[in-house]
Amino acid sequence: MALPAAQPILVHGHRGARAVLPENTLPAFEYAIEIGADVLELDLAVTKDNVLVVSHDPTLNPKFCQGPGGSNVIRELTLEELRRWDCGARANPDFPKQKAVPGTPVPTLDEVLALAKRGTFQFNIETKIFKDKPWYTPPPEEFAKLLVDAIRRHKLESRTIVQSFDYRTLHAVKKLAPEIRRSALYAVGFKSFPAIAQEGEATIVSPHHRLVTANRVKAAHSAGLQVVPWTANDPSDWERLIAAGVDGIITDDPAALIQYLKSRNLR
Repeated sequence: MALPAAQPILVHGHRGARAVLPENTLPAFEYAIEIGADVLELDLAVTKDNVLVVSHDPTLNPKFCQGPGGSNVIRELTLEELRRWDCGARANPDFPKQKAVPGTPVPTLDEVLALAKRGTFQFNIETKIFKDKPWYTPPPEEFAKLLVDAIRRHKLESRTIVQSFDYRTLHAVKKLAPEIRRSALYAVGFKSFPAIAQEGEATIVSPHHRLVTANRVKAAHSAGLQVVPWTANDPSDWERLIAAGVDGIITDDPAALIQYLKSRNLR
């Protein structure tokens, strides 16, 4: 049996609550708030007119988005043009429990951050930027400034984490706003968690959940780091991560994870 963690394990609602409602939409974030998620996890793209919008992909995904035709590249669309797309039109077939919410546009980051007044939850915001596809986003420094300006506009510096696989934006955020927490995402390999954090100038390491072991978490904690793995949806994985001593878990089904933690007297 795993012992209860010294600090609560924070539940990060991945793209809001992708298992239940269309990802990265206001309905999904509102649901995550209602069921008590500790953190809203979301992704950013940038429109042609430099508006930060919430989308995992740099293109509008035809699995669940319907639009007027033409380009589906967000960076090639103004916000007004993007608003003509419906990204709650279809339930994602990869998530059997998910319900469509027709008439749901891609939200702006400002719209999501405006939800902050509904509670004390945090935001975990990923910059989706690609070294090999620079045409999808502004340069990292510009992307980071747009994001930092938005966080400051809503006075959410203390409630926000900025995460990325592309550490250029983490470096830029540190220069602009060192008080905002930074999380280094990591997908494959056996690099130590402290080494990952050092590379990203981060205080949080966010590895794929399969890379997490108790020893790796212990090394991170010894270095003053937190560990928040992604994206774990199965109780057997939650149990393993709890036993390893993680600080948070990113999941597509935050309500189910909350109930699981309660069943273990960990919430």
